[in-house]
Amino acid sequence: MPSLSTAATSHNRLLTALAHVVPPSHDLRDAVRSLPLTDPNRMRELLTRLLVGTAEQVVVTGTVERRLLALLPAGSQTWLLADLSGRPHRDRPWPQWARQGIDLHSPGDWLSTASLSADARRRLIRPKILLAALYHPEHFPLPRFPLGISDLARAVRSTLSGQVDLLDMQLGATLDTIPADASSGGYDIVGLSATFGQHDLLTRVLDHASALPSPPRLVAGGSLTARNERLLLERYPSLLIARGAGEPTIADLVALHHGDIDLDQVRGIGYAGAPRGGGMAVSRFRVRRTPTVANRVQADTMPELDLLPTTFAHHGVAQLETSRGCTNYCSFCPRGHKGAWSGTAPTELPPILDAISEVFDQHPEVARVLYLVDEEFIGRGPDAVPRALAVSAALHERGFQWETSCRIDQVARLDRDRGWHADRVRLWRALLSHGLRRCLFGIESGVTSVLERFNKETTAEQNTLGIRTLSALGVPTRFTYITFDHLMDEAELRATHAFQGRRDLLLRPLPHLSAEEIADGVRDEAFVAEHSTGQPFYTSISYMLVSMECLIGAAYTKQVQAAGLAGPPRPSMGRVDAEFADWRIGACSQAAQLWVDRNFALDYTLKSVEKVLGGPERHRVRQTREVLKRSAFDLLTTMVRQVGAHQVHHKESTALAEALFSFMDDEVQRLRTRLDRALPGLARALPAKHADLLHREYQRWTATQEWRLINAADPCGT
Repeated sequence: MPSLSTAATSHNRLLTALAHVVPPSHDLRDAVRSLPLTDPNRMRELLTRLLVGTAEQVVVTGTVERRLLALLPAGSQTWLLADLSGRPHRDRPWPQWARQGIDLHSPGDWLSTASLSADARRRLIRPKILLAALYHPEHFPLPRFPLGISDLARAVRSTLSGQVDLLDMQLGATLDTIPADASSGGYDIVGLSATFGQHDLLTRVLDHASALPSPPRLVAGGSLTARNERLLLERYPSLLIARGAGEPTIADLVALHHGDIDLDQVRGIGYAGAPRGGGMAVSRFRVRRTPTVANRVQADTMPELDLLPTTFAHHGVAQLETSRGCTNYCSFCPRGHKGAWSGTAPTELPPILDAISEVFDQHPEVARVLYLVDEEFIGRGPDAVPRALAVSAALHERGFQWETSCRIDQVARLDRDRGWHADRVRLWRALLSHGLRRCLFGIESGVTSVLERFNKETTAEQNTLGIRTLSALGVPTRFTYITFDHLMDEAELRATHAFQGRRDLLLRPLPHLSAEEIADGVRDEAFVAEHSTGQPFYTSISYMLVSMECLIGAAYTKQVQAAGLAGPPRPSMGRVDAEFADWRIGACSQAAQLWVDRNFALDYTLKSVEKVLGGPERHRVRQTREVLKRSAFDLLTTMVRQVGAHQVHHKESTALAEALFSFMDDEVQRLRTRLDRALPGLARALPAKHADLLHREYQRWTATQEWRLINAADPCGT
């Protein structure tokens, strides 16, 4: 049996394994070295063709960094198992069924013959699972690597049981291809991932799949479905709703398929009826919920990479998750993992980073940037800072730049001393030296009373110090900001406008100053005046004119309901419609949403192009986005004036709406004039494929004449 030292790479090990089945040849060597190790389904298909007549069964399973090849040579009852990572089989965490059904003859080697029971053979092949991510391309023109279904694929493959296929509407799948694949692919389980605004897509696929003569087991997950659980189960009584982290749920569904557990033992699902044929109860049926699984407890949050090359081929970006959860309890967030945070151990990252790096190597035209979708990158606990530094070092060692998100209390806190703040300055400088390209901070407001209502556990002063510190350090930032909320009063709106327009928050980078000088300087108004860029803060807000959404189940929504402002639910968006305590601010919010929706696809296209570029081209795209931000702030300025021109106790909604629409019509023409001047030069500086995309989106934008909401139509029947 070949030893570990004879195979230096996964492809070489694969060749070594195949030599036990077919004679080596140059053609075989060339074919094997072209196999995509990131895509086990494609790998299996190609190996099956190569081994036709010499192998009765080919199985490729396991996770991307530890693929397992199982071959049954023609005419033999003895299998050949190869761990393509080169690690000995006995080091693999084999599931219980494999320990019982697979007898490895050389468990201390990476390549071994083995005897498999009939049950083990069946489990290697079934269940067959389809995971599909839904998507409205007209709203989001450029794709992002689909972490959700890719994480679930890993959870399935880690069981070594069955086969999982991935489809993503970002990457060419359509509402026709998803049901067609679901009906023709012989799938045992079909999982659908849906987020806000995708209820129409979800129901169309479910209508088709549930009407099949022998429908697969259907499960729906994502940020939307848990909000709409009752509505969906009324319409699809056999549907399963994934209510939390999906990895344990999909792994349990594999076990359910094999009869290892009952339905009521599947973690984190909701379904109609009692677990063993119980009757329908409360309002047509009783919703049964199995034990939920908090996101924070998931030890393995890494993805499979089947769709990463395709994402790059569609000009998309790579995403990764190194932690889950958040350290706070924001009132507008309905998710169960509030206040709970868990980070992946840095030692677990190198294998997946190496695999991602290999895909990047095959696409040199793609900027080598990873987008870490962590809600809170640094987290908490005594090892938070060493862990953050270790993660960033692992990224940097592989040549990645990276972007992520943090809370502002990772930069400035009013309850910490000068030494703590100096240490944080050093931390952020270290992160910059490790390739941090940008960080998003959800400050959400610059008004302390609003922050209290949002339960952000921050203050306007704290946000001021944090923004100044980050800019003085040269940390490229994006900030999210909720401009309108239903409980806001006129004074808070004016304070919000003033904060967004402040020119004493963004400082010039000061790399020559010590950590202590930075920590002291941001509190010194003379220092701030000396080093200010003079740029208004709104130029750093990611999306302008955002309004609060009353999400179903959120504490803020309960405040709105207690104030008597809540209206009917809008399940397509997982939210509750609501009036504003001040009708004037409500009118402004409505107009602002129309402005956002009319410009969103163009702005999102610019933002997406910015993500995949580097160097001066990226800076030019960012400058062009500031043109849109300026127009949005001008609109906000007019809104504040109009609010002051109308009495809160004398409702003149028609007059206010007409005044706002008149200004919006004029402002969109001014914006077009500015963009007509800015875009030709930008297009000349961009690669042709990005310039063409931008041109198409700009033509669509200029052809739009009406003001309408993207999600105005609610197909849920509510």
